[in-house]
Amino acid sequence: MVRVPFRAAADRVRHRLSQLVRPASRSRTAAPKASRATDRTGATGPAGPKAPRPAVPGDLAAPARSSWLRALGMLAVVVLGAWLGLLAVGSIRTPVGPMDTNMTLRPSLTGGSKINVAPLGALELDSHIAPLRLDVDVDRLDPERSQALVDQPERFSGLQDEVTRDVAAGTRELAVRSCVAVISGATALGLVVYRRPRRALAAGGLALTLLAASGVSAYATWNPKSVLEPKFSGLLSSAPSLVGDARSIVTEFDMYQQELARLVTNVTKLYDATSTLPVYQPDPGTIRALHVSDIHLNPAAWHIIASLVEQYEIDVIIDSGDTMDHGSAAENGFLDPIRDLGAPYVWVRGNHDSTVTQDYLEKFRNVRVLDDGKAVDVGGLRIAGTGDASFTPDRTGPGGNKAAAQLEGARLATALRDQERAGTPVDIAVAHDPNTARATDGTVPLVLSGHLHRRINEQLKLGTRLKVEGSTGGGGLRAVQNEKPEKVHASVLYLDRSTRRLQAWDEITLGGLGLTTAEVSRHLPEENLKKDSPGSPSPSPSSASSSPSATRSPGRPTPSP
Repeated sequence: MVRVPFRAAADRVRHRLSQLVRPASRSRTAAPKASRATDRTGATGPAGPKAPRPAVPGDLAAPARSSWLRALGMLAVVVLGAWLGLLAVGSIRTPVGPMDTNMTLRPSLTGGSKINVAPLGALELDSHIAPLRLDVDVDRLDPERSQALVDQPERFSGLQDEVTRDVAAGTRELAVRSCVAVISGATALGLVVYRRPRRALAAGGLALTLLAASGVSAYATWNPKSVLEPKFSGLLSSAPSLVGDARSIVTEFDMYQQELARLVTNVTKLYDATSTLPVYQPDPGTIRALHVSDIHLNPAAWHIIASLVEQYEIDVIIDSGDTMDHGSAAENGFLDPIRDLGAPYVWVRGNHDSTVTQDYLEKFRNVRVLDDGKAVDVGGLRIAGTGDASFTPDRTGPGGNKAAAQLEGARLATALRDQERAGTPVDIAVAHDPNTARATDGTVPLVLSGHLHRRINEQLKLGTRLKVEGSTGGGGLRAVQNEKPEKVHASVLYLDRSTRRLQAWDEITLGGLGLTTAEVSRHLPEENLKKDSPGSPSPSPSSASSSPSATRSPGRPTPSP
């Protein structure tokens, strides 16, 4: 009977796989056959001399190559089987405080933890470095448990211990479930591929070893302070109060379990508020400055700035230049919305802004134009700045003249020293070009700039912190020329009212033209993180939980630009 073509192809594939998977068994069976074949020829007998075997090039490399192939094949089976096992049964459903959650371990190249709070968004933490990521999906708020918290507010003080117990119990159960999942998945797939129980059990054991190694890596790199610098997405991006105000961050957040309880508390309030989120209550001891830059004639920027001023209750807006595109008098009408932003506006000239632009802005009652090291007191801060040394709106002039920018920076640094000698030290310096800003190192605690359309945060050698903001106008009208839309950047700076030093900042990133994404990231200066070390004094958990500042009100969603 003629063999069907498909059956012949299947036989050939099966033969190839058997050669890759079981090369050792093939070599063991080949040797006796060769011996028997030699006996049949009569060339040599059992006791007769054997003819020398000619050397074959590459013969020594073949066993090593086959060993590597076997090892890679086993590793592929283990990883794939463990992953399938985690997908199938590697998750648990467990209550955490008033919420029902799903905890899952997922393979990941970067590690970390992600808390999904549907439909509000997600919270990402760089909690550990390991090939596993912890996903926590908040399914729903239990009506009875949440109502008990609303009816009995005093129970919030005990919520910390309850959440800690729930998370610990859920983590233990998840660890056991994950071990069973990876062993079962790798063993089952090993049995299907190798069809040998011993090989299948070896695959299961190797999977357990890899999981244990991943757990050790996660434990060794565990970073409880990652919760101090979370990354929000979705509606949660408009609720920065989930991690508290600047002063609270520095003085209270030193233990992960305390912060986790506060997160759960505030998420509970978010759910309880349904469609209306409570008003964000700022810390009265914090000065809030909004840093914007490089608007480049994008009218949408004014709507974004106005909503941020209202959302964060901004005390002063600082614009580090390039508000215009060509600096012509015809563009001046674009600046009129500044009058109605609801906060004082401090501005320095960029290389796309002209003296015509500067003269027009000086007529606005709420605008403070800074140039030649001029200093002003506004919003509780003393701010000094200078305009850009070059005017290059068409990018054909001597733009990017580093020497001119540094010379302008030296003049600004001299003005800052004069202010300090006069007993009126400057809190923040502003310059458009980062080269100008760097020249002020050692004369001011904080210097702001723009120009690069990307963010930079750098501690300079003499102690000044340089913060370069991205484009609040998303690159302006020229952004449509780019292959991809440029995102919109702005930052909220939190400064202590008594020392006027930077305590924390929120980096706000909105999708550019045609995009609708929103993200807020909280950051702290390195010196504040050191103050938060376990050895530094901090309030006891009980006092922190029962104080009025321990329960924060979530923020209102930022109006769409």
